Amino acid sequence: MDELTYQTYLAIIKKELIPSMGCTEPIAIAFCAAKAKSVLNKMPERVLIEASGNIIKNAKSVIVPNTKGMKGIEVAAAMGIVAGDDKRGLEVISDIDPNVIEEVKSFMKNVKMDVKTIDSGIQLDIKITLFHGDDTVSARIIHNHTHIVLIKHNDDIIFDDIYMSETGPDGLNYNLLNMKDIYEFATESDIDELHSILATQISYNTTISQAGLTHDYGASIGQTILKTYGNDVRNRTKAKTAAGSDARMNGSELPVIINSGSGNQGLTASLPVIEFADELKVSKDTLYRALTLSNLIAIYQKSQIGSLSAFCGAVTAGAAAGAAITYLKGGNFDDVSHTLINGLAIASGIICDGAKASCAAKIAISVDAGILASDMHDHGKDFFAGEGIVGTDVDNTIKNIGKLGREGMKETDKEILYLMTCFD
Repeated sequence: MDELTYQTYLAIIKKELIPSMGCTEPIAIAFCAAKAKSVLNKMPERVLIEASGNIIKNAKSVIVPNTKGMKGIEVAAAMGIVAGDDKRGLEVISDIDPNVIEEVKSFMKNVKMDVKTIDSGIQLDIKITLFHGDDTVSARIIHNHTHIVLIKHNDDIIFDDIYMSETGPDGLNYNLLNMKDIYEFATESDIDELHSILATQISYNTTISQAGLTHDYGASIGQTILKTYGNDVRNRTKAKTAAGSDARMNGSELPVIINSGSGNQGLTASLPVIEFADELKVSKDTLYRALTLSNLIAIYQKSQIGSLSAFCGAVTAGAAAGAAITYLKGGNFDDVSHTLINGLAIASGIICDGAKASCAAKIAISVDAGILASDMHDHGKDFFAGEGIVGTDVDNTIKNIGKLGREGMKETDKEILYLMTCFD
């Protein structure tokens, strides 16, 4: 691997594996609102929230943390305006005095808040405009959950960085991602450079998983799996991963380390690997390398699909985790690649219909597909080119998945949003 590729991979991991509290779409709305409020510097009399369909889809039905169970786009924006700290990024509403909830409720009761869908052709697009008398402030985010590209105060442009590329302003070249180099990076890199990030991922994601197993969140998918199907490593893996989503989708205030802008994908790419590493009694170094492999494979797939789509990101993260489990068992590059292909061939039909309690169940299915994909390969059974969406090799299969999610499911995405909003 050349030095440019190595440093790019290192930078991509550091960019993508960051902490977030709560579902990233409503938190991005809260962050954008907090940024606009910091410029207005007074409480607005009216709020206009404009967002792409995928943002609305993912923010509509999920509980916003620190709100005592409140849901929705307006709640997220109000939290950002009343109590948000825009300097905290995706932890914008992490440190909230419980008493502020009454202020948020009062704000929502007395301030007109409008939500509109915008169709800019950008999957992740948020624009929030605050009004107070003759003063108007607007802030806009595109492509990345904290990528502010425009801040405008009345007719004055305070900040302008319209960078119409999903790589963002840092200019990282995601086109350098490929399976061969990912495998080499994960297995041969100086793991000390990633120690802090991966240790935090293990700590945060296992903590919220345990919360989901010990408290009733949402539909309690994780608890249901353990009670119903037993406690072997495969069921524990599915249960613990689903439990993290149970908690996260249903109001837990615990942070997670996200992957590709998604906490659920961060949980799915990490927790199965952590659980199997514990079962197999591998070294800490081997666990960290397996996590690096899973995280980068998940990022690679999502870079092909795009930040948000009708293709459930748990599928790609679950397949990535399955590939890393094969590595933990002693698998080489070919073994890892075949496992990933198997996983994608099994579960690629799962749709994303927004962030909510049922995400935990979709995660359980996706993790099961990843484990099955690994077990299949252990027994010499694989899917091959020409069988459905499977390509000529692992990279071509990932490209096929990318095209399916990015282009093929555009109309599906529109229909999902219609079905979710037609009764509002």
